[in-house]
Amino acid sequence: MVTRIGIHASVETLFPPTVLVDELDDVDPEVTVVTSDDLDGVDALVTFAYDDAFLDSGLEWIHSVQSGVDRFPFEDLEAAGVRLTNSTGTHGDSVGETVAGYMLSFARRLHEYRSKQERTEWAWPAWQDPFTLDGSSLCVVGLGTLGQGIAARADALGMDVVGVKRTPTPVDHVDTVYPRADLHEAIADAKFVALAVPLTDDTAGMIGDAELDAMRDDAVLVNVARGPVVEQDALVDALEGDELTGAALDVFEAEPLPEDSPLWELDEVVVTPHAAAATRDYAERMAALVRENVRRVAAGERLANAVVEPGDDSAASL
Repeated sequence: MVTRIGIHASVETLFPPTVLVDELDDVDPEVTVVTSDDLDGVDALVTFAYDDAFLDSGLEWIHSVQSGVDRFPFEDLEAAGVRLTNSTGTHGDSVGETVAGYMLSFARRLHEYRSKQERTEWAWPAWQDPFTLDGSSLCVVGLGTLGQGIAARADALGMDVVGVKRTPTPVDHVDTVYPRADLHEAIADAKFVALAVPLTDDTAGMIGDAELDAMRDDAVLVNVARGPVVEQDALVDALEGDELTGAALDVFEAEPLPEDSPLWELDEVVVTPHAAAATRDYAERMAALVRENVRRVAAGERLANAVVEPGDDSAASL
């Protein structure tokens, strides 16, 4: 039974913690904002960050307000008997629209106009640069909630969509689904390659020199997955060497992106601060997940979006 839910102060990165407290005013457990030093009596914790203090605090359940949980030590949590859930399934629309925005920006040269506006420069782009997304090609690498959200919007814009998935079963809005072993074939003909995979041992560094070489010289790489999925130095080399036309990057090997990163200075790179999922409805969506799992705890049911479920070998493994 959950009697006290802590909203960790780190969720301030995404929205004010008190907003989530207010959204959860209809649940039976007490809900309060806490820090890592103030976890006494807290059974469940909703958090953005991970802190080693969580292991020794008597927590029974941790909920991550992000889908990615690569920062959480699964084995340590399981050994401590702590359940871990994540927010997968809640960001398909926001991330999908962000990626559509990236692609529209490159196609319609919106980022170029914005830069010219800052210089009070009134000028068309080079005649051959603007194009339409209608008829352009996209490869979505990773067809979970995020990837499906991207594919649906790309399809609606008239794009030719293919995808890559561990199990190459059919997916709505995707013409052809390739297995991971055929990654190079899948990305070879795509104008845009969008990465939407979780960070795992299998996906770390999955886009490196060989994959960038396999892409078209006029291709644009979009990363809304995790920074380490891409070998960043190889990406910079490809961009600086005109082996790739551009990139839209929401995630990086180091965050915040260091001030001395060459990515800041490249005209055909769009940098956003790990904000692809941002929406004013974020706290409401988190509250719905937490509310449902409070009900499941009380009913003795398996938690929704379970990543670590001690004693349950069927728990999700990202």
